[in-house]
This record gives sequence, structure tokens and C-alpha cells, in this order.
Amino acid sequence: MLKPVDLIIKNIGMLATPQGTGPKGGKEQGEVTKIKGAFVAIRGDQIAAVGEEEDLPQLPTHEGTVFHDAGGCLVTPGLVDPHTHLIFGGWRQRELSLKLKGVSYLDILDKGGGILSTVKHTRAASLEELVQKGAKALNTMLLHGTTCCEAKSGYGLNVEDELKTLRAIAQLNDTHLVDLVPTFMGAHAVPEEYRDRPAAFINLIKEEMIPRVAEEKLAEFNDVFCEDGVFAVEESRDILEAGKRYGLAAKVHADEITPLGGASLAAEVGAISAEHLIHATDEGIADMAAAGVIAILLPGTSLYLDTSFARARTMIEKGIPVALATDYNPGSCPTNSLQLIINLACIKYKMIPEEVLTAVTLNAAASIKRSAILGSLEVGKLADLVIWDAPDLDFIAYHFGVNLVKTVVKGGKIAVAKGVLVD
Repeated sequence: MLKPVDLIIKNIGMLATPQGTGPKGGKEQGEVTKIKGAFVAIRGDQIAAVGEEEDLPQLPTHEGTVFHDAGGCLVTPGLVDPHTHLIFGGWRQRELSLKLKGVSYLDILDKGGGILSTVKHTRAASLEELVQKGAKALNTMLLHGTTCCEAKSGYGLNVEDELKTLRAIAQLNDTHLVDLVPTFMGAHAVPEEYRDRPAAFINLIKEEMIPRVAEEKLAEFNDVFCEDGVFAVEESRDILEAGKRYGLAAKVHADEITPLGGASLAAEVGAISAEHLIHATDEGIADMAAAGVIAILLPGTSLYLDTSFARARTMIEKGIPVALATDYNPGSCPTNSLQLIINLACIKYKMIPEEVLTAVTLNAAASIKRSAILGSLEVGKLADLVIWDAPDLDFIAYHFGVNLVKTVVKGGKIAVAKGVLVD
């Protein structure tokens, strides 16, 4: 006999969800289950049943079962943001005027701005300050429908401050409703003190940072900024292979600014994802498709840097699962709203709403090894879902510049109601 359920979301106008426990590429990325007049039943923190509301009377309940009326609105899985730089000190708003005057991202970095400016502020911040700032950002994410996100280090660039950043992520994962997945990114830039001896910094990453991160179990992934003027392909390979020896799965910031070959490197080292890919070549895309690498695309970064957009349609046509993320960071994409990314992906990538939904749920979860428990509304998965102030999936892709979230259920509990965080 079925156990009684604790929460029932009823009167759902349309429920839209991908299906499965792995990433979807090609035509499958656009295959989304839609149920009109639906319900979702939750027991504890897991989904117990999903179906048409006419089947609802058959579900066992108890005297404490909560019935939540979705008001005829759209329900989707909770959004998953698979690429963020959540923890950092300071902001970089003054760089905007430089960019408007035509100064390039790499030129700003070369003058001690960019990542290096954030490194200075992050090193100066205490663990408590970083946690408080990160919590504020996560509150905004949750209010906009994000229930899980990846968080990278990379603004410490020395042993203690990289560990401090990852400890802040761990503390937030323990205390905040949004689930965090930690990525070590000591190879985000070469700090000023190693500018004339980058090989020594790479050795520091391999011989001190990675072993300490692994020993304290502070990260699941190891990412590297494979880019002209940052880390060359050979250097990136060396760092990623070192991480793999310590159990850290590989990710690559690939071909963001120049077609350096990061996409092919991601395929070569068996990376779970290649990220950015604005300038990925045909060869790199083919290599990713053959190796099963997930593409994490970041249209907000292209918008903010006023550069070209990744070739999402080509990647989908080649069968590469495409995920979408904010790239939330203080310099090249200071937004933590996946709703904006949904809108941009439709307009600039020419992705249809169904493909976009898969990209910000199931494929995003797969790119951080969470698709067995997240990314779709199916029995047994974690009960993370969003009730939108929208009648259907097309509406959230079409109506931009506002927050359309009404309610967020996180782990079976209502976390956002009427657009406000629930204490």
C-alpha cells in the first residue's frame, strides 16, 4: 500500500518537463513531456506521483497533507545553473566604461584589472564576508527559480585563498536551500606574483592546491581557463590530468575569446563539459560530439562582452547536449538570473523553448553529475519545481525583463511563495 503524500501541487495548467536521467542531444533535446490539467505529489523531499488531475483522488493523504493550488499556471522542474563564479570579493562596475571605450577583456586583464582585480578583493575578504555575499546571490537565484547551481573557485589563486573560497561554498551548501556543486578553478588566471614564472604557478596548482582540495574533499570538478594569454592547451592538459589523478572530473573554459582548441582538449581528456565555446571550430565541435562532451553555453557573457554567440544550433544538430548557464561573475557577466539566459537562448541561439527547458534543467544537471536526482519531474527525483506566472512554456521564453516566478518548491518544501522567500 502506498504511503500518504505530504504535499500536492494541483490545478496545474500545464506541466512541462524533460524525461530521463541523462543528457539529451539532437532532436531529443527538444522532446519535452507536457501535461495539461496536471498535479505533482510529493512525499518527504521526493516526487511521489505526476499525472493528470483526474487521477488525484486515488492518492493516499494524511491529515497534515498540504494542497497547493497552482492557479492554472505552468510548472517546470527547478532550474539548474551549471556554470557560476559564485564566490568573489568586490565588484568591477568601473570596467564597463573601459569596455564601452573599446578596451578588450584581455587588455583589461593585462593592466591588472579583470580577474586580477577580483583576486585582490577576494583575498582581502574574510570567509564570513564571502559566505554572506554568496548567500545574498543565492537568494536572488532562488527567487528567480534556480534550485541548484555549480560554484567555481578561482579568485584566490593561492593555496589558502582557493581553499577559503571552496570552504565558503561548502558552508553555503550546508546552510542555504540552493544546492551547490563545487568546482576547483585554481587555473583561472596567473596571479601577479607569478606573472614572470607561470610554470611555477602551474606546479603550485598541481603539487599543492589540487592535493589539498582533494584531501579536504572540497570539490568534485577541476576547471581551467584554456585561452590565449592565460593557459595554453598543453598547460591546460597538464592541469586537468593532475586533477583527474586526484579524482577531480575535468571541465574546460574553452574557446571563449580565441579558437585555441579548448573544445578538442575537452574531448581528449574526457571532460564532462566544455564551457563558453563562442569560437569553437568545426573540428572542436566534431570532437566533442564524438566524445560525448556536454556543451555549457553562456549567452549572457556574449551579450555583456558585446561579442559573437556560440553556435548552439550547430552543436544541437551534431548531437551535442547543450546546457545553459549564467556565468554569474563580477566582470564578464554580472547576472544570476537564468530567466534572462532563457530569453537570450531563444533570440540569439535560435533554440526553441523546449530545447531551452532541457538545457536549464536535465542537461544542466547532467553537466554537474546530478541528472539522476534532478532536472525533471519524475517519480523518485528530488522535489524541486517552479510554478510560473505564465500559462505555458512559450510565455517564459517570450516575456523578458521581469521575474515570472510565483512559487518555488525546494526539496519538497515551499521556499518561495508569491515571489517572496519563505522563512
